[in-house]
Amino acid sequence: MIAETARRNMVDCQLRTNRVTDEAVLAAFESVPRERFVPAGRRAVAYVDDDIEIAPGRFLMEPMVLARLVQEAMIGTNDVAMVIGCSVGYSAAIVSRVAGTVVAIEQDPDLAARANNLLREFGADNVAVFQALHAEGYAGQAPYDAILIDGAVDHVPATLFDQLGEGGRLVAVRRAGPVGEAILFLKVGGVISERT
Repeated sequence: MIAETARRNMVDCQLRTNRVTDEAVLAAFESVPRERFVPAGRRAVAYVDDDIEIAPGRFLMEPMVLARLVQEAMIGTNDVAMVIGCSVGYSAAIVSRVAGTVVAIEQDPDLAARANNLLREFGADNVAVFQALHAEGYAGQAPYDAILIDGAVDHVPATLFDQLGEGGRLVAVRRAGPVGEAILFLKVGGVISERT
C-alpha cells in the first residue's frame, strides 16, 4: 500500500507537474512497480525524483525524464519499439504498457538476466530481452517504429538510425556539458532530423 501511494504521488507530483500529459504514459508509470526494479536496500527511495544506482555506473533514469522521453516518442499500441540499455528492465516495462512489441537490449550479461527475470515476473510478455552491444541494437526485429535510449549518450550510433523505420522516432538524452538535453530524432524520407 505504501508503494502504491508513493507511485501515485510520483505520477501526480513529478510527472503531471512537468508536462507529462499523455494518459497512456501516465497509466504506464502508475502500473509499473518501480520498487521491484531497484536493489532491496534502495526500495525505500524507489520513487524519489532522481536517478537510482542499480549497478556500478548504471542507473534507473529519473522518472520525469523517462516519462518525457516516452511521451515524445509517441509510441502506439501497434508499434514495435526497441529499448537500448534496459539495465534491469524498468524502462522496458514502461514501454511495454504503450507499445505492441518491445525489444530490450542490454550488453551486461548479469543485468540482462535480471531484466529477463523481472520482466517475466511482472508479466510483460510482449518484451524480449537480448544481450547485445548497445551501439549495435538488434537488427533482427528492425525496422522499429520507436527507439528509446535509456541513459545519456555522447552521440547516437548510425546503426540505430539504420534500424529505425520510415516515420520512426528515436529519443535519447545527449550529454551537453555538465547536463544533458533530451533529443527527439525523426526519420522521414530516409533523412534524420532532430529537435531538443
